Amino acid sequence: MTKQERYKGVIAWFLQNMPHPETELQYGSPFQLLISVILAAQCTDKRVNMVTPALFEAYPNPEALAASNQAAVFEYIRSVSYPNNKAKHLVEMAGMLVNDFKGKVPSTVADLMKLPGVGKKTANVVASIVFNVPALAVDTHVFRVSNRIGLTENSKTPLETEKELNKFIPKRLWSTAHHWLILHGRYVCIARKPHCENCELKVFCKSYPSITFLAR
Repeated sequence: MTKQERYKGVIAWFLQNMPHPETELQYGSPFQLLISVILAAQCTDKRVNMVTPALFEAYPNPEALAASNQAAVFEYIRSVSYPNNKAKHLVEMAGMLVNDFKGKVPSTVADLMKLPGVGKKTANVVASIVFNVPALAVDTHVFRVSNRIGLTENSKTPLETEKELNKFIPKRLWSTAHHWLILHGRYVCIARKPHCENCELKVFCKSYPSITFLAR
């Protein structure tokens, strides 16, 4: 099977079986999504969704969050990973929104990456979901699944993975493909003991059946 054939098969399966995937982060505004994605770094969406309701109630807008401090924000997010750093980043991010962007979440990846705590992956997620910017964010799930299936080969970094995926996936599907691969990695192609027996993508998977030993 050529790489082009593998991509064609994988994309066709997802289009038929998961035509409208969405983020599992719960939010009500671009500002809330930005906070959630920052908190989700090296943390589960489930955990983030547990702490954000109280956080959003306490800090409903950038102005309120910018007027707070690291210690106060920490109390709301202490159960997520790296709460001290994230609390610091959230306060500084809100301050920059107020001072440099008139309290609005910027719409471009370049401007989003100027914000404290926002890297390429976070910027891609926010820009694609809120502003429909064609962007394919690569997190640990996307990185693992892409290499395991064979969509990428010898990619050592998320950026390398992103570039290769963007080369073979139509631009109109970049944002959608991000969610496809995340959800597939979260519920089927998990890091340890992948559910190969229930995976309908195994006919396109470069690692199957050699990977099935992990599922035993």
